[in-house]
Amino acid sequence: MSREWTIKSALIAIAAVLMILGGAPLYKHRHYEVPVVAGPGVTSVIKLSEFVPSLKGSMADADVFVLEGKEPGGKVLVMANTHANEPAGLLTAVIMIENAVVEKGTLMVIPEFNASAGRNTRPGDGYPLYYDIPTEWGAKRFRMGNRDTSPLDQWPDPDVYIHYPDKQLLSFIDVRNTNRTWPGRPNGPLMEKVTFAAMEMMRKDRLNIAIDMHGAETMFPVTNCIVAPQKSAKIATLVSMTVKAMEGFDNHVEPSPPNFHGLSHREIGDFSDTLPFLLEAPIPFLDQPTGPKTVKLLLDGKDPFLLSLSKKKKLFVPYDENGWPIEKRVGQHCSVALEIIRQYSKKNPDTAIRISGIPRYADLVKNGVGRYFHDPAKAEKKSVYYE
Repeated sequence: MSREWTIKSALIAIAAVLMILGGAPLYKHRHYEVPVVAGPGVTSVIKLSEFVPSLKGSMADADVFVLEGKEPGGKVLVMANTHANEPAGLLTAVIMIENAVVEKGTLMVIPEFNASAGRNTRPGDGYPLYYDIPTEWGAKRFRMGNRDTSPLDQWPDPDVYIHYPDKQLLSFIDVRNTNRTWPGRPNGPLMEKVTFAAMEMMRKDRLNIAIDMHGAETMFPVTNCIVAPQKSAKIATLVSMTVKAMEGFDNHVEPSPPNFHGLSHREIGDFSDTLPFLLEAPIPFLDQPTGPKTVKLLLDGKDPFLLSLSKKKKLFVPYDENGWPIEKRVGQHCSVALEIIRQYSKKNPDTAIRISGIPRYADLVKNGVGRYFHDPAKAEKKSVYYE
């Protein structure tokens, strides 16, 4: 009996050690803080919990950076990391926070809209925990997140997610997907509270534009595009034509399906006066038939299997030996967002928005993403926020 107990105790001890060794990197990832330097245009930083108080103190309470111009005008909201495994949006949002100056109107930026998903990961799929962006002052490290919020913050999942308020039946996992829980409700699951808080901000502050930045697979037809409902379609079409003619990249328009509920580009427009736009940039990393899910693939978008599929015309975007580097993806988000604001302002001069300091597509392709990040070590402590 003594020998048997000794063996059991040894096995328990080994299991405990393995759990600690396996769990420590995930714990460190969940609590890793990404420094963001509030640039010269940031006038205040608020929380989503100001609109839904029950979010306060949770991993889902997100920072909202407010950049208010001296001259009154329209208001635009930019959201990133709705899906935290699509990093181009987050990098674009940080560039805006650290560089934008608003001359007329107000810009509001949420870099980690699904803040919990930004602290989640998919180790079973071989996702890297972090990725580094080279800068003039060293590497800036970001967490690689997941599409859905962490079960540590919202659990259990239902067998079927019944979307509010239309009662459409969705996959159980969609209850943790902040692009399936719009327009949300204040007493619903955590992600419904997040989307409801954003809706309340749009309604109470009378925001004119909402831009939700994403990334989609090269094998998925809704990629490299602007998704817009009917009320936003005219501006989206003008933006698509302008960036192609003036900046040399394609970005077509996809209509928001009226009967598919829960998505930002559908529900924001239906439940507020705000004009919604969802931006999709190609991200080869998310395609299934690729090599290992490495940081290199995440950042340069080069994969031999996708190249082979491209030659067989199986992809929905142009794809060659140059891949789809992060500079192009972030550049497209910057230019498309700026062009949406410009086209809206032309049609609505009374609520126009003027912003400077944000690089466009050609600038990002030439200079790289890291060129536009500021060194937090050299910034005033009160200007550094941790996401």
